[in-house]
Amino acid sequence: MNNSEIPHPQSEKKYRHIFFDLDHTIWDFDKNAEETLHELYGTYKLKDIGLHSADLFIETYTRHNHRLWAEYHLGRITKAQLREERFKSTFIELGVEPGLMPSDFEDAYVNLGPTKTNLFPHAHETLAYLQSNYTLHLISNGFKEATEMKVAGTNLAPYFQNIIISEVVGVNKPDPAIFNHALELAGATIEESLMIGDSIEADIRGAMDVGMDAIYFNPANLEKPADVAIQVTHLKELTLLL
Repeated sequence: MNNSEIPHPQSEKKYRHIFFDLDHTIWDFDKNAEETLHELYGTYKLKDIGLHSADLFIETYTRHNHRLWAEYHLGRITKAQLREERFKSTFIELGVEPGLMPSDFEDAYVNLGPTKTNLFPHAHETLAYLQSNYTLHLISNGFKEATEMKVAGTNLAPYFQNIIISEVVGVNKPDPAIFNHALELAGATIEESLMIGDSIEADIRGAMDVGMDAIYFNPANLEKPADVAIQVTHLKELTLLL
C-alpha cells in the first residue's frame, strides 16, 4: 500500500458499516485447500494412479477451482456443476484414466476442507479493532454448510452482526440484489457502508455498481485495475486506513 497514492476513506466520510468477504479475504482458502489436498493425496494414494507430484496436483486443482468459481460468481454454472467439474478437470488434465478417478474425492474434500482454520495474518486483531469502531457484516459467495463450518471453526461469528450467504439469499455477488439485501438487513445506507474483499468482479465492482465504496484486499500484490481506488495487501493495514 502506498498511502500517498490513495485517499484515506475516513477523511472523506464516516463509515458505520463494513461488509467483509470471507474466502480469500479472511479465511485463507488456498492455504486451507493445500493442507486438505496434501492429506487427501496420501489418503487416496494418488501416487498409485499416476499422480507423482502432490504439488502439481494442487497447482492444477487451484487453477481449475479459481476458474470455476469465477464462472459461479457470474451465475454461469451451478453449485453442482462447480463441484462436479473441478476435480474431474484436474484428473483429466493430469492424464488419469476415468476409471481410476476416486468417485468420492469431492465429497471428502468438501467435508475436510471447511474444518481447516488458517486465516490471513492479523485477522482476529484487525476484526477486533474494527468491531470497536464499526458494525461488521459478512457477505460470502460460499456454500451454506461450508461457510458455517469455516466461521464456527475459526471463531469469527462474534465479530459480525449479520452473516449473509449467497446460497441462502439465492443470488451471488456481484448481483446488486445481494448487496441491497445486506444493506437492508444491516439497516445501513450505501453512503455509510464499505465493502472489503479480494475479488475485483464479485466484491469490488459489485459494491461499486450499487454506489458503495470498496477496498481491494490484494495479498498477492497483483496489478490494481485503474477503476479500483483503494487496496491493501495485509489486513492489518485496515487499522491504519480506518
